[in-house]
Amino acid sequence: MNFLDLLKIEFMKVRRSRIIPLIFIAPLLVVSTGIANLSRYFTPEYTDAWPAMFIQSALVYAYYLLPFSMIVVCVMIAGRETQNSGILKMLALPVSRYALSMAKFCVLLFYLFMEMAVFFGMFAAAGLIAVKTAGIAEALPAPYLLKWCAGLFITMLPCTAAMWAVTVVFEKPLLSVGLNLLLVIPGVLAANTPIWILYPYCYSGYLVTCSLHDFTAASSGGTFALMPFVPCAALVLVLMLGLAVTRFGKKEMR
Repeated sequence: MNFLDLLKIEFMKVRRSRIIPLIFIAPLLVVSTGIANLSRYFTPEYTDAWPAMFIQSALVYAYYLLPFSMIVVCVMIAGRETQNSGILKMLALPVSRYALSMAKFCVLLFYLFMEMAVFFGMFAAAGLIAVKTAGIAEALPAPYLLKWCAGLFITMLPCTAAMWAVTVVFEKPLLSVGLNLLLVIPGVLAANTPIWILYPYCYSGYLVTCSLHDFTAASSGGTFALMPFVPCAALVLVLMLGLAVTRFGKKEMR
């Protein structure tokens, strides 16, 4: 059984789950409240409405709601194997448990991508309504929104790998959810320390904080440095993913 076959099987397992409705909740909540609160101050002379709306919506989303939703998705994907001893049945097949874990992580990344696409679509729709209602003559800045949504997706990769590793190592759902939540909550504090680069749970929030700094300082791209972020984030991603892959199904193989 090759890796593509494993991916097809994993997508079939979650096809009837409630993950799809779940990934609509956080974007809908944060976009509706963020844009609604800010649009009350819009006037036809308002400038830079789109960056202001994005930052207003994305701060809470990046620090909390997006990680929270991914924690639930991790547990839901892992739970498909714990029900009815599904993992024992899978490991009885000629399938590598390493490949099985990677396939599940790829499914997790697919839902992360889907949630970012939902966030982009909802934000664009709500933003267009807000600017037209206020009479602001600003077109939809699609490249700007795509850039920042792509940034959120990329910076969430190490965090998602860490969440998946915690979910695999601590198999009990209550324990893995609780530990991941405890790691997400201090993300704002970690982002304001010099060692933020070592804390993957704050990467996406730190990115939005940098966009806020650039917006208020009337500069561009001056605060989020790709170096040494990229090698450090890549190392965290590899280490967390390696931990998840090696520990997946290890207890059942004994």
